[in-house]
Amino acid sequence: MEILEHVTVPMSDGCNLSAKLWIPSDARQKPVPAILEYIPYRKRDFKALRDALIYNYFAEEGYAGVRVDIRGSGESEGILRDEYLQQELDDGLEVLRWIASQPWCDGNIGMMGISWGGFNGLQIAALQPPELKAVITVASSDNRYSDDVHYMGGNLLSDNLSWASTMFAYNTCPPDPELVGEKWREMWLERLEGSGLWLKKWLEHQRFDDYWKHGSVCMDYEAIRCPVYAISGWTDGYSNTVFRLLENLTAPVKGLIGAWGHKYPHYSELGDNIDFPREAVRWWDRWLKGVRNGIDEEPALRVWMQDTVSPISPTRPGRWVAESGYPTGNVEQKKYYLKHGLLDIDDRVPDFMPELTIQSPLSVGLFAGKWCSYAADTDLPSDQREEDGGALVFDTPPLPEDVEILGMPELEIRLSSNKPVAMLAARICDVAPNGRSTRVTYGVLNLTHRESDEHPTELEPGQVYNIYMPLNYIAQRFPAGHQIRLSLSTSYWPLVWPPPEPVRLTIYPADSQITLPTRLSSEGDTGLRDLGFPRLQALRPSTVLRPEVKEWEVVHNLRTNKVTLHVINNDAKTRLDDINWTTEKNVEEKYIYRNNNYDTLRGEVTGERRFERDDWSVYTKTRTILTSTKTHFIIRATLDAYEGDVRIYSKTWDEMVKRDLL
Repeated sequence: MEILEHVTVPMSDGCNLSAKLWIPSDARQKPVPAILEYIPYRKRDFKALRDALIYNYFAEEGYAGVRVDIRGSGESEGILRDEYLQQELDDGLEVLRWIASQPWCDGNIGMMGISWGGFNGLQIAALQPPELKAVITVASSDNRYSDDVHYMGGNLLSDNLSWASTMFAYNTCPPDPELVGEKWREMWLERLEGSGLWLKKWLEHQRFDDYWKHGSVCMDYEAIRCPVYAISGWTDGYSNTVFRLLENLTAPVKGLIGAWGHKYPHYSELGDNIDFPREAVRWWDRWLKGVRNGIDEEPALRVWMQDTVSPISPTRPGRWVAESGYPTGNVEQKKYYLKHGLLDIDDRVPDFMPELTIQSPLSVGLFAGKWCSYAADTDLPSDQREEDGGALVFDTPPLPEDVEILGMPELEIRLSSNKPVAMLAARICDVAPNGRSTRVTYGVLNLTHRESDEHPTELEPGQVYNIYMPLNYIAQRFPAGHQIRLSLSTSYWPLVWPPPEPVRLTIYPADSQITLPTRLSSEGDTGLRDLGFPRLQALRPSTVLRPEVKEWEVVHNLRTNKVTLHVINNDAKTRLDDINWTTEKNVEEKYIYRNNNYDTLRGEVTGERRFERDDWSVYTKTRTILTSTKTHFIIRATLDAYEGDVRIYSKTWDEMVKRDLL
């Protein structure tokens, strides 16, 4: 194949984007379909080893691979000012037209991506460019507000801070002088000055307004007319989208969910990774080459039915199951009623059932893990007994037989609050006979958003409300002898930023229930096609100069009563030997409170990026701190950039954003 490291793609406004191409050797004589991945994560270095594996394979299978750095990232000119802007989508349309016009492309293009690339693949598909014939979207969302890193159930996620800080650091990175020449410094300084503080933008939109509706394909599912393969994992933050796309798209759609986290499925660390590149080629063969290989005739939904497991296990045992579509007639909605600390399918209400109250300490959530799991072995939820001391707990009796669920649990609960702004967190756990408790799924709801994310309203203290609350979709087997637990709490820090002040909720169990989507046995689970095992081998010479470091530590200082969740997420320091290019990426996060005092909440993220070649080096450091009062969020941020030992740029931010029923 022919590999072109830096090809400029001209935009109509004069900006040049940078692309890396993998072209089959005979494609200029016999044009082939192309696969586009269009993301800001730097094809030159941070994604170089991953890209080499996937796109070499695609080229061997008769596809041209095209990796494009979004405007303002990698070696592309311009400034990246936010995610999924109209400028990004318009550029994407121009990139598609450029690819289709190349002599090595037959005019048929697929878009593929995980996370950002999964998002904009759907968004660009909704614009219906004629060149785009199919999409594979991995770990993405159809709703940018309620099912992304920003807001969940109307609550601010700590991943909003974490992700804003990640992009804060990415936007400080320079292009490689070896590719762009002397203008590298000018491009770098333009990025340092112009990218801005994304966290402030996101905090200024605390409701589902036009800002979030832009790029949310849920606003018009029918606009997507090309086939879509939607993929996610149960420990990822984006598995809900697969079900909604299956339910709402009118174009051909297929869904796959494994146990993996926020990674391509051939990189899973949980033991069920698959030969994803081969699976992708089967999809491309069907929709870009017209090969009748049967992939569109297989069950539309295939998921990993997770088995019971210790919460500290590094694996997720289970088996593959399939449904012809979703919703499916193979699931029965079974109601469990809240009684005296019990979940019971018997709906007979006792003669007297007292009201229950709960005011959780901020410690509930310290063992919740990350909203969107990356590291898998460090950021997954731990034993939930650590959480349940500050929660209301309802258990079934030991199950007389196995119970399997597939779909979205739904909580209907009657409650009142002593404050106008309050939140509720609900967890479903698998409780083993020895007492260990493994979180299966969960949901959170800002109760001011009980009727609408677009038009929230205060609670009237003391007034009783009937609340509907969906939990995340899941597939799970509860074995006979185990118990199903529902836990309710008024905080879930730091996964969710708490309300302005402590809240006490009164729960009325006689009028409350949870519905579990109970799956019946299915003959369709037998004889499923083998998804294979990853076979790709490293193709680029590289040297690890320092191994990765991943830590997830909770510290409670009993003298000062300071509680800290400390996260270290440092990638390996790696040299790409063929271009003598060394990269280093380090991230440290801290989430802190003192004395259970809501005014002491603090999130802090520090990011470092370093690039080296011979005696040339560039180093950037970003730091973002988020705190809050009863009325405002407070952001303090710093950016320092060094060329060699000389600091060539420094900037600080000190911002306040008013809380909006949050």
